[in-house]
Amino acid sequence: MKKSSEIVIYKNQNGENQIDVRLENETIWLTQEQISSLFEVDRTVITKHLKNIFASQELDEKSNVQKMHIAGSDKPVKFYNLDGIISVGYRVNSKHATAFRIWATSTLKDHLVKGFTVNQKRLGEIGLTEFEETIALVKKVIHSKQLENTEAQDLLDIIASYIVILGLKGRGSHEF
Repeated sequence: MKKSSEIVIYKNQNGENQIDVRLENETIWLTQEQISSLFEVDRTVITKHLKNIFASQELDEKSNVQKMHIAGSDKPVKFYNLDGIISVGYRVNSKHATAFRIWATSTLKDHLVKGFTVNQKRLGEIGLTEFEETIALVKKVIHSKQLENTEAQDLLDIIASYIVILGLKGRGSHEF
């Protein structure tokens, strides 16, 4: 299924350097110009790093680059997916690239430790559907096996995290 929308991927600590990106086929796509803006370096730096990433076969160019037509351009423009953006982000030497690495590492760590990550803006855009699907999954797991105390507590912690994140606390009760 092809999903496409504009989302914000990153803001630095000052709330600056917001980048609107294309979300398509469960990844994001940025042009070299957008990547250079994200890391606040000259586009030639991005070009050099991308060339080295593909030459060293860290990433396959065919599966990580997509040519798309955009308004105001008479020829297709290359877009690079999340894998390419992250690879460049770990090579660029700038304050914004360092901030990006800290943000990316923190997000990955949260995902690994909690078992999930939440994009609050995106969740707000899609409403409670995803939350309700998660609750249904939790119910199914609870009913399908006898849970140990720690497993039950972990599931309750996940539900509580969603409730806090969604701002549902105090808005009425939900039956779990």
